[in-house]
Amino acid sequence: MTVAERDHSGIDAAAQDPDRSDVEVLFKRLAACGTHSERRRWRQRIITECLPLADHIAYRYVGRGEPSDDLIQVARIGLVKSVDRYEPTKGRFMAYAVPTIRGEVRRHFRDGTWSMRVPRKVQETQLRMRHAVETLSQRLNRPPTYSEVARELGIGDDDVAQSDSAHWAYRPLSLDAPRPVANGSEPAGIGATQGAEDPGYETVEDSIVLREVVAELDPRRRAILGMRFFDGLTQREIALRLNVSQVQVSRLLDDTLSRLRRRMSADTPSPTAEVA
Repeated sequence: MTVAERDHSGIDAAAQDPDRSDVEVLFKRLAACGTHSERRRWRQRIITECLPLADHIAYRYVGRGEPSDDLIQVARIGLVKSVDRYEPTKGRFMAYAVPTIRGEVRRHFRDGTWSMRVPRKVQETQLRMRHAVETLSQRLNRPPTYSEVARELGIGDDDVAQSDSAHWAYRPLSLDAPRPVANGSEPAGIGATQGAEDPGYETVEDSIVLREVVAELDPRRRAILGMRFFDGLTQREIALRLNVSQVQVSRLLDDTLSRLRRRMSADTPSPTAEVA
């Protein structure tokens, strides 16, 4: 039998005796302990006495996507923290323990159960929405709209829409999960229907390699390439600018292009010999 299937009589008792004045007496005895072993024994008795309280708080969060045994464990951890941190001079134990245990359970939902990181405000609004939707559904006898939920919580419609969409970050679907298809076709995963290969990646890689290869050319060859392919000048116009013959420009241009092709198609870069 799991912890979740235990007898609920202790939980009901915790609800019927919210003050648990007997615990205050146990804390007084704990404070009067003179040895470590005696103190540990009374500490354990206090924790055991208050376990129904922790379980009662945990059961209030059952049905929200987390196993009940996990919630009970988290609530009991919160109880232990409450016992260890409680200072009798600052008030009654129950007034301190209940919000501490409840906060531990809420923190578990906020920080430990989301598969993707979601802003704290969105997480808290999403939890509040669940209570509001249940309340409004009973009141209206139908599912409430975003606007009705927003008015109930005193927030904007956009906040409700954003928080509602955040449930995908709590338990996202696997990209390999099969999705239903029509006409008896073979079911495919969600990932197979999303995205495609981008040919632009290969272009980007070629551009990076080309930039490195061009940087290795001597200044004259780089100037000829720039005037020919970026400025759009003819070989004759390039020759006039460099004060050389058109034949020499043609030879340098052809040789440079051949060199670039070899380097671009090579598996590994090789040094480029400089030509005077």
